[in-house]
Amino acid sequence: MELTSTQKGGLAELKIAAAAADLEIGVYRPMIEGNRCDLVFEIGDRLLRIQCKWANRRGDVLDVSLMTSRLTPAGYVRTRYKAAEVDGFAAYCRELDSCYFLPIANFEGLSHAYLRLAPARNNQQVGVRMACDYPLGAVAQLGERSAGSRKVRGSIPLSSIPRP
Repeated sequence: MELTSTQKGGLAELKIAAAAADLEIGVYRPMIEGNRCDLVFEIGDRLLRIQCKWANRRGDVLDVSLMTSRLTPAGYVRTRYKAAEVDGFAAYCRELDSCYFLPIANFEGLSHAYLRLAPARNNQQVGVRMACDYPLGAVAQLGERSAGSRKVRGSIPLSSIPRP
């Protein structure tokens, strides 16, 4: 049975929340649907706004749509996410039963993220993003720029964050 897009979104949220909780990440859910983020992760003293996505496997590539689509009287309206709205995307691939974290700083304004599961057959490396570089278990450290917007400064394993 093929899942609807609503079912895929719901399943992705559940799997991502469960995987984050298993990593001892605090997971919160907004009370009202229709906001730009689906979940909030508590990482140390930081709260990260997370947009959950379904990742489709196409051979050696995971395709993650980074847009939202809603039906209006004028037709479908598709929009992309900005750093002012979310801190990152969490994607779930059912075929691999695995979750990934994509910081907004690396993917802002894109309509899709393509994560490779294996090196490109033509040995291309420029512009190639490997899925293994974006596990949910790696947490982006956020710092403040002087303008006040958030910027990813690097990743650290969850185990190195001191627990309260």
